[in-house]
Amino acid sequence: QDPYVLPLSHEATSESYVKETPLPPRIERHNESTDVLRARLVYQSRKRGMLEGDLLLSTFAAENLSTMTHKELLEYDRLLDEPDWDIYYWSTEKKEPPERWANTKLLQRLRVHTRNEGKVVRKMPDL
Repeated sequence: QDPYVLPLSHEATSESYVKETPLPPRIERHNESTDVLRARLVYQSRKRGMLEGDLLLSTFAAENLSTMTHKELLEYDRLLDEPDWDIYYWSTEKKEPPERWANTKLLQRLRVHTRNEGKVVRKMPDL
């Protein structure tokens, strides 16, 4: 029995089991500058709809987005398309991520941030 039941999982809904939550179609943002992309990701990291995820992703964004390359920012943008609870459980290492995220440097960095080995007191960064 899974101790970390996801809200849309079979265990939670008692409906037919779906291995992964289907993602909405991706919105392509052609000609978006790196600065605009970075600003959008800061906002989207903070406004997730789940306090735990907001705190985790907004502090990660505040510490890391300024040093990420455009390609890394696009990868983070794709991660933010995933369901909030999935990102939370993958980053807290309570659930295995799907193959598309399993061995990425981005998820490794997010997991290190989540472990907070320096015992940093975190609060929501200013927008």
